This record gives sequence, structure tokens and C-alpha cells, in this order.
Amino acid sequence: MIKSVLFWVPRVLMILAVLFMGIFSLDAFEGDHTLGQKLLGFLMHIIPVLVLAAILVLAWKQELWGGLLIVAASLALMIWFHSFTSNKESLYIMLPFLVSGILFITGYRYKKKSQASKQEMP
Repeated sequence: MIKSVLFWVPRVLMILAVLFMGIFSLDAFEGDHTLGQKLLGFLMHIIPVLVLAAILVLAWKQELWGGLLIVAASLALMIWFHSFTSNKESLYIMLPFLVSGILFITGYRYKKKSQASKQEMP
């Protein structure tokens, strides 16, 4: 039971958080700009989402490295957006990434611990 929870919860949480951030990219199509300017704005907004999606793909295959990258990316984004000083509301957006990264690492450690205990049993 706990193995399946530690497998699926970080993945689903990360997918939902990436999709939520992706929705913000669509605001580039508002306004009176030309299509080229709108597409450039969309591209600039979608790059972090694509990076996080690529990290999710890595985390799906390599839980430890992906989890560490997710934690590092979420901490970097928290620092970038001044989440700890003036922009505390951005923590609501960054926190699911941090939790997901920690859960990926926890799932990796749990899997390794259960494999080691299976090997010790005669």
C-alpha cells in the first residue's frame, strides 16, 4: 500500500503542478500584440514548464536524481521569486514541486530499504 502511494502521489502531484503552471502560459495570447509577439511571449512562458516536465520524465525513471532536481528547481524558483521575503504568495505555487521532490526521494529510499530487507531474509 505505502509503496503504491509513494509511487503515484509524487507523479500525480507533479503532473498537476506542471499543468497548473502551463495554464499561466496561455495569458501570452491576450492583448493587442501581433501573432509573432504573442507566440514569442508564449514560448518564454512555457520554457520553465517544459523544463519541469523534462525533470518529471527523469524523475519517473530515476527517482533519486529526479527528486533532487525537483527540490533544487523548486528552491531556485523560491529564491528567484523572493518567496521568503516579499512574495510569500508564490510559495503556494512552488510548494507542490518541493513536496513532490521530497516524495520522489522518500519513495526511492523506501524502495531501496525494502529491497535490502528482502535480501537479508533467508
